[in-house]
Amino acid sequence: MTPNISFKQLNVFSSITRYKTLTAAAEHLFVSKAAVSLALAELEKQLGHQLFDRVNNRLILNQEGTKLLPLADELIHRLSYINSVFADSQALTGQLRIGSSDTVGNHLTPNILSAFRQQYHHESQSLFVSNSAHICQKLVDFELDIALIEGEHHHPDIIAIPFSQDEMCVISAPNHPLAAKSVIELSALDNSHWVLREQGSGSRDCFMQNLAPYIDHWHQSVELNTTEALINSVAAGLGFGCLSNIAAQYALESQRVSKINVSIEMPRKFWILIHKDKYQSPLLKAFIEFCMEWGKNR
Repeated sequence: MTPNISFKQLNVFSSITRYKTLTAAAEHLFVSKAAVSLALAELEKQLGHQLFDRVNNRLILNQEGTKLLPLADELIHRLSYINSVFADSQALTGQLRIGSSDTVGNHLTPNILSAFRQQYHHESQSLFVSNSAHICQKLVDFELDIALIEGEHHHPDIIAIPFSQDEMCVISAPNHPLAAKSVIELSALDNSHWVLREQGSGSRDCFMQNLAPYIDHWHQSVELNTTEALINSVAAGLGFGCLSNIAAQYALESQRVSKINVSIEMPRKFWILIHKDKYQSPLLKAFIEFCMEWGKNR
């Protein structure tokens, strides 16, 4: 029998994957929990497969659900586009869910969003800021439409496009003796203490790849999950820090911290990430192109 799948069923399925529970999905769709449960049951019956594993009253997307998710996502966005074509052929419509890693999310994405809204008069965007690993996972799970991050990604389902770049730097407490030197070799940092971001952070990855292998007997003084906390800890003398020039700029200008001029360069690219199976609606395409152009002119 050919499945008779409705848009309502797919929309319910998509909402459950996004909001994790029947109750939250029902609130988002402005319908009853019973209606959401019935629509999901009808969809699973039509397909002949369960889409979620039921574990302790929780719904966990299973292998069959994972196969359906990008297909449902594409159909939902295409229908939204059809509606927008006949509503207003010129305007960009729809919701754009953007994720950004800490440095990009705090220092670049707000400016990008402001300029995008000014040019396209589209204001329906959400922004989620976390570390790079968390952002990538939410992109893989289709909880985000696009991501702007620093650092490398390591998932085969993600397409990465470079759009801008920055340089990493080493900072210390104000007036640290090494800050007075024009350039130091990395051996001068042997037996040093470091204030580091958490696992999954692009800044931590940069330190581990570019500095840690060349410093003998370095020690982690403290691990933190925000750049501001890292800067404050370095300023308090808890150790050196490694972070983006963009993130360090205001702290350096206000002399809360000092810059250590190391003998190596540490360029770092900023990336646009999208899921390879994500339907690229006119809104998403416009935002990608806008970010690329913004990066060229930065």
